[in-house]
Amino acid sequence: MIREIIFSPTGGTERVAHIIVSELGGESGQVDLTDRHMDFGGICLNREDLAVIAVPSYGGRVPAIAAERISRLQGNGVVAVIACVYGNRAYDDTLVELEDLARGAGFRVIAAVAAVAEHSIAHRYAAGRPDARDRDRLVSFASQIRRKIGDEDFSEPAVPGNHPFRKAGRAGIIPKPTGACVKCGLCAAKCPSGAIDPDDPSKVDSKACISCMRCISVCPHGARKASPLMIALADRMLRKPCSERKECELYI
Repeated sequence: MIREIIFSPTGGTERVAHIIVSELGGESGQVDLTDRHMDFGGICLNREDLAVIAVPSYGGRVPAIAAERISRLQGNGVVAVIACVYGNRAYDDTLVELEDLARGAGFRVIAAVAAVAEHSIAHRYAAGRPDARDRDRLVSFASQIRRKIGDEDFSEPAVPGNHPFRKAGRAGIIPKPTGACVKCGLCAAKCPSGAIDPDDPSKVDSKACISCMRCISVCPHGARKASPLMIALADRMLRKPCSERKECELYI
């Protein structure tokens, strides 16, 4: 079985992982790293499984809560493909950090992918990605990975990144409800870090919020927004580094 181990608050990382998993073929099951109620320490993989572990890059690092949840898994020597997904700026140390986390949890990393998806905050960057061009590239990557597994080649790839990792940034954009909020509680229920008060969605624990934008993406009323000023500042900061299209990369 292919175990999709995914942290994907707004869906971009999940779309990338699904393309890879679909091409690898076989039965699959998902471990949702955004589910704060799940007992990750109780998840024990079977030796014959294949894991695809995918996370977004937040400021060039693995999101801290995703890192903590991955570290609690019991990999049991399972072969793993790791993937980091970023919004066309850079993934910096995300991939090498994810490799370290996977190894520490007992996985054997045999391939690594860096892929691009629409930026979760400044949506005009990498809008609509992964697109058809990305899909073709990711399908090709998966075919190469499948051949490597078929050849029983379990060598580790040379993954780019630095030790020590770059300093992790703090969350700076905290969405809040608009007048259209009906206090249905879905944003609080789906928040990966439990930062939103379920009884009053206007109350957000700023220390717990990771600016993942999950609450905006799941609100059925479109009643949760980020500060336009903060979005404009993020857009300005990203303009130069995101000016040219980045392509998906494979390390095998």
